[in-house]
Parts: sequence; C-alpha cells; structure tokens
Amino acid sequence: MRTSSGNPDVTDPTTETESAAQIRRTALYLTLAQVPEGKVVSYGQLAELAGLGRAARWVGRTLSQLPGDTKLPWHRVLGAGGRISLPVGSPSGDEQRARLRSEGISVLNNRVDIRRHGWRPVEHSG
Repeated sequence: MRTSSGNPDVTDPTTETESAAQIRRTALYLTLAQVPEGKVVSYGQLAELAGLGRAARWVGRTLSQLPGDTKLPWHRVLGAGGRISLPVGSPSGDEQRARLRSEGISVLNNRVDIRRHGWRPVEHSG
C-alpha cells in the first residue's frame, strides 16, 4: 500500500518485512566482522552472538549470498563441531580451507578443532 505521494505507507507489511530482514543481515554482518583472524565460529554460535536466536541455517543461506569481493571473514564460519560445510574439491570449499590455513588454523579431515580455534568473545574483548 502506498500513499498518493508514492512514499511507502508505514502500515505496508512488505516495507516492515524488508526492514526487519535488513536489520537481521546487518546484525549478522557486524558480528561476523568481529571474528578475529585465527579464530572460528559455528553458524549457530554466530546467530546467537548476533542476537538472532537459533538461526544457523538462515546464517548459512545469508553468507552463501555474499558478493565474491566481500571483506567479511565468511571463511571463519563452520558447521557444528568445527565441520567445514563446503564440499572438498569445490572452489569455495578450497578457498575456505586455504584461508583458514593461512591464518594458522589446522584443518584435519575437513574439521577444525573448535576447542583450540573457537572464538569466545568474552575472552577476546578489550
């Protein structure tokens, strides 16, 4: 629903939905940007840290839509238990493994040791 001036009506549900989605993406991106080099998080942990609750799958879908030239450290996000979700032999999976290794993170059997490399923001803040 639009007003006669062409501006979105505040009661327009599509405007509210787009705005809510953008707020969620912004919270995700801001949180992801804080993951330090040499540390990793799981999709679920990233969702919780961003205040998005149990939205691990949404995080994965959203990160898969990032532009190729993004500066966000998407490669530091892993599946549960440190599992690399991207397939071995895929360009993006190979890039993720290479980026992790270049940061000193060891990848063994398509997994990262979360206890060793996991990001715990409380320990890394100020």
